[in-house]
Amino acid sequence: MKLVILTPRKKFFEGEIDLLNIVTLAGEIGILPGHYPLISVVKTGSIHMKIGDKVHFFATSGGVISVEKDRTVLLLEAIERPEDIDIKRAEEAKKRAEELLKQQSGEVDVLRAQAALSRALNRIEVYQKYRDS
Repeated sequence: MKLVILTPRKKFFEGEIDLLNIVTLAGEIGILPGHYPLISVVKTGSIHMKIGDKVHFFATSGGVISVEKDRTVLLLEAIERPEDIDIKRAEEAKKRAEELLKQQSGEVDVLRAQAALSRALNRIEVYQKYRDS
């Protein structure tokens, strides 16, 4: 199955894969060749992509997935390989978000801080689970 992964900055990946696991608003789904067409929101989380016998793991920061007859397209805010995650930066972002949540200076700030905390926790989790995969 052909997969294209795009971010606002670049084309991250384009190629043939055997399986894609991703977290959407409806929950985690697996996409195999011949999957029925769908469009869904992608949540901040991790994706697993299988190519041959190798499984690749990535941290994502939300976006949209479109599954078509002949290809799947992921439009993501951000995507990182575990080995590319700056763990110190992720831990600092987590601390900043937690501090902002303690202050609770307004609804918009709280929502932004919650989103930042979610992204930081996801990056830390993916780094710790998959950095040696």
